[in-house]
Amino acid sequence: MLGLGGIAKKVFGTANDRLVKAKMKTVAKINEMEPEFQALSDAELIERTRALQERAKGGESLDALLPEAFANCREAARRALGLRAFDVQLLGGIFLHEGNIAEMKTGEGKTLVATFPAYLNALSGKGVHIVTVNDYLVRRDAEWMGKVFSALGMTTGVVVPQQPDDEKRAGYAADITYATNNELGFDYLRDNMRSNIAEMFQRGHNFAIVDEVDSILIDEARTPLIISGPSQDRSELYQTIDRLIPEIREEHFTKDEKQRSVTFTDEGNEFLEERLHIAGILPEDQSLYDPESTTIVHHVNQGLRAHKLFNKDQNYIVRDDEVVLIDEFSGRMMPGRRLSDGLHQAIEAKEGVSIKPENVTLASVTFQNYFRLYDKLAGMTGTAATEAEEFGSIYGLGVVEVPTNKPVARADEDDHVYRTAAEKYAALVEEIKTAHGKGQPVLVGTTSIEKSEMLSQMLKKEGLEHNVLNARLHEQEAQIIADAGKPGAITIATNMAGRGTDIQLGGNVEMRVLQALAADPQADPDDVRRRIEAEVAVDKQKVIDAGGLFVLATERHESRRIDNQLRGRSGRQGDPGRSVFFLSLDDDLMRIFGSERLDSMLGKLGMKEGEAIVHPWVNKSLERAQAKVEGRNFDIRKQLLKFDDVMNDQRKAVFEQRLEIMRAEEIGEIAQDMRHQVIDDLVDQYLPPKTYAEQWDAEGLYAAVIEVLNLDEPIIAWADEDGVDQDVVRERLYAASDKAMQEKAEAFGADQMRQVEKQVLLQTIDQKWREHLLTLEHLRSVVGFRGYAQRDPLNEYKTESFQLFEGMLDSLRADVTKKLSQIRPLTEEERKAMMEQLIAQQRAAQAAAQQASPAPQRQPEAVGAAAGAAAAGGAAAEGFVEDDPSTWGNPGRNDPCPCGSGKKFKHCHGAF
Repeated sequence: MLGLGGIAKKVFGTANDRLVKAKMKTVAKINEMEPEFQALSDAELIERTRALQERAKGGESLDALLPEAFANCREAARRALGLRAFDVQLLGGIFLHEGNIAEMKTGEGKTLVATFPAYLNALSGKGVHIVTVNDYLVRRDAEWMGKVFSALGMTTGVVVPQQPDDEKRAGYAADITYATNNELGFDYLRDNMRSNIAEMFQRGHNFAIVDEVDSILIDEARTPLIISGPSQDRSELYQTIDRLIPEIREEHFTKDEKQRSVTFTDEGNEFLEERLHIAGILPEDQSLYDPESTTIVHHVNQGLRAHKLFNKDQNYIVRDDEVVLIDEFSGRMMPGRRLSDGLHQAIEAKEGVSIKPENVTLASVTFQNYFRLYDKLAGMTGTAATEAEEFGSIYGLGVVEVPTNKPVARADEDDHVYRTAAEKYAALVEEIKTAHGKGQPVLVGTTSIEKSEMLSQMLKKEGLEHNVLNARLHEQEAQIIADAGKPGAITIATNMAGRGTDIQLGGNVEMRVLQALAADPQADPDDVRRRIEAEVAVDKQKVIDAGGLFVLATERHESRRIDNQLRGRSGRQGDPGRSVFFLSLDDDLMRIFGSERLDSMLGKLGMKEGEAIVHPWVNKSLERAQAKVEGRNFDIRKQLLKFDDVMNDQRKAVFEQRLEIMRAEEIGEIAQDMRHQVIDDLVDQYLPPKTYAEQWDAEGLYAAVIEVLNLDEPIIAWADEDGVDQDVVRERLYAASDKAMQEKAEAFGADQMRQVEKQVLLQTIDQKWREHLLTLEHLRSVVGFRGYAQRDPLNEYKTESFQLFEGMLDSLRADVTKKLSQIRPLTEEERKAMMEQLIAQQRAAQAAAQQASPAPQRQPEAVGAAAGAAAAGGAAAEGFVEDDPSTWGNPGRNDPCPCGSGKKFKHCHGAF
């Protein structure tokens, strides 16, 4: 019986139905144009692309161009691939273009659907990124769909890890770029660590279509992308802190062994602050509660944990001047494994062994914040509706369910619940044997590699041939999935395995053809294809007669979406199929959500061993439990994102500043603004506003100006002059510093001075940002404790991270000013001495290489080039005059120096 909501939906249709109905008018318009585009020649299809590009550049909206662009793309796909897009595929393409997630069932041809919005949005010339989950799918889809784009006169690029720079640059320069989510994120971070615009790969973030959007934007978005490198050596800090810890008494800390946590008491904090002041680690005017003390507090906490929670020969052993961790479950040593966040270094200090530097974060970004950079974002998947709230609130993406081309004919049975895991697996094996006996292919879904291997062993005992799918090789994964639809095939697959490659009943024709041609390269491809198509057609009919693909799941996942993905492997394009979940009260989800009550109830009902309970109510209660877990996980991700958003605003500000500096022709003005701001800060510090001259610290200002600005000005005398106030001192320092920098610019030459300023600015920004990231990590690790004081950790984090950011900017200005005030061109003697030293090093390197290997061998490129140039007797560039920088041309920092030394310009005449 329908409720009021059900009756209303029946009469008016759901919101999704109305959306679909509205867009069918556009699909009808595309269909009307089909005969016109079928009549065009191949060259005229490309000509139509050029005309559409001109109209897009002329300001016509992409929405207005959509029907023609989609009709052109459909015809190109028909000619290039022999695939004519169905109406529902055009519909999916329209929703993608509008910045939605198109939920399309497995086997509905999502790969082809993406070509329509990608082509339309590439007409603007700003590039389109199509994002997939692994390298294999990137290459496969780019090669496959590249034929469509080529027929339309568009270029297709590929971006994968370990790619040569030129290839990657060409990949991003293409009209449509296929890439993995990880590589896109890492390239964004790398680009923002470059010092030259020409070295950057990405050319903006216009439009991205994310395939398997739920996997990338939800499952993989839990962990950020991080580029890390070794930090500076802080051994002395760890050792100093380590000497303080044994002085700490029991009343100074509380220990909770169950939670494995240890924290300082208020008394402990006071004692610690006093000892840190004496040790010189904490400045006298600074408290442990100040934001600037975050890093020290973090290291002290790690020192306390090392001493009070980690025991030698229980948690770790000391061997060969090294702390080696012990696995608490197996008791085995874990060489190479290290604790993070400075904890391992704290244990090394405790044991008196060599302290290895921590790895520090050089740059990081979450997928949420990376993908929110795009002007427009869209996604495709078979399962998104259950996460619609998260997609909407975090990414602003709507979810639209696109109807299937043919009605789904799969039978989804109610769950079978057994009392124990042993009973469940015994029943599973019997079910697999029955299906295999009648020639029905079976796909068994497991939640872990261990469980898939255990089931594999049980099937081996029964003499059943099967494939176990694990994610070691993407190509192997595709091959196993391609064979999974053959009559009687048994495939065991873990959670997300096999996505991106459809299970076709009877087997995959394309894969079989490729294998046959690889085995016999002389065979006629057309004959091979005809033979295999006939074989697969016979096998397909056998499978259909046996009931289609049988999906047998061994456990419910925390997320309904992942269960639905597994179910969706069966019943593609109107094929018959069947799916069922076999569960037990020992399963994680059942155990967490009240299996004891269910167990006692089943006992009272008199269930015998090996019997299962099968009822729709069980399904409904399990789905409610899954919805609760999904909600909890969403809240966790939302909270993490709120913290990351704070850092993201700062990241954007820093990256935009870097970009501005790299693009700027003249950055003397930026350097001058920074210098003047530093002078303002110094004057305010030593000659405070609204004070009398007698209260000024003119000596302090004089010393600070020498240190920071490298200027020796009579500041003490100025302070004694009548009528001189802070503003007069400030203006005189402005003028003196500007004059000194002007003289420096003339000595260097305008072009070289510009390069010097740019490099100093970028290097200092990068160094300060790295230090700031580390401080923020430490702040994150301690700010949670503020909750005990009834203060919101997020608000505390926002406030303190902003203070730290402002402090970083002040420090950045001071450092840049100091470095620029202290650089000077090399004298002739210094330059000659440097060249002599380098030539001596090169000769020594050559002699060592000849001794090590008397046989002729190729020198390393850098040494070979430099040695060759040195041996050439300093063949300088034509017109080069040693003392006249205007004759040096305009070499890049890494180009050979025009003097002919063979060194890079930055290490020779370009040195500063």
